[in-house]
Amino acid sequence: MRDPGLDRAIAAAGGVGALARKIGIAQPSVSNWSRVPAERVLTVEAVTGVSRAELRPDLFGEQPVLDEIDAARASEYGLLATLLARAPEQALLDRIAGLRADPSALGLAHAALAEAARKSNAERVEREYFDLFIGLGRGEMLPYGSYYLAGFLHERPLARLRESLAQLGIERAAGQAEPEDHAAILCEVMAGLASGKFPAPEGAARALFEAHLAPWMERFFSDLEQAEAADFYRCVGTLGRVFVAIEREAFALPS
Repeated sequence: MRDPGLDRAIAAAGGVGALARKIGIAQPSVSNWSRVPAERVLTVEAVTGVSRAELRPDLFGEQPVLDEIDAARASEYGLLATLLARAPEQALLDRIAGLRADPSALGLAHAALAEAARKSNAERVEREYFDLFIGLGRGEMLPYGSYYLAGFLHERPLARLRESLAQLGIERAAGQAEPEDHAAILCEVMAGLASGKFPAPEGAARALFEAHLAPWMERFFSDLEQAEAADFYRCVGTLGRVFVAIEREAFALPS
């Protein structure tokens, strides 16, 4: 029997098949769920609008109130993870179009992304995502740490990352085709650490960021800003570059 949170997510998505498509996994996998797996909560929340507390009250319903800054960080990482993992459907674009802006660099990046969402549609962004990240043979962008740090996929940087994740007890999700050094997966892991979904020792998020994101991810987002196929995703690149720079500066401050 499915739990109420999963039922609400399926209804919000428009059915089991629709939810599977939105989060980029096979329909039978979702059909076999009795509740949303912990590693999928933030993604399902992003694509359906059903809160994490409703999806998994055992994980999020009775937790202490999350620090406002960490909650904002988790939300930012979660949005980037969702947009890098798959092309957004119209419902998500509509929510992005309502992002709040302020005069800060991050607020201005939100404003630009919201405007890009208002001017585009799901079909156009899906074609753009294909050209950028999939392509005929390969896309224009390769969002992998190993590629940026070693010049090839599945190199030593991926092995080191897997060692770090194993030490934190973070395992690769079943059915996940991409290696763990994909930018979307790293953002999802950081969202989980910021939100407390992944229990970890103090300083774990900082260590993971400095070892496995800081050496390359700003460059990746900068490249995404300049990619020929990028339109909507140009603004995703700006948001990612600005946010990762803020994280880098924050983690560099004395504890």
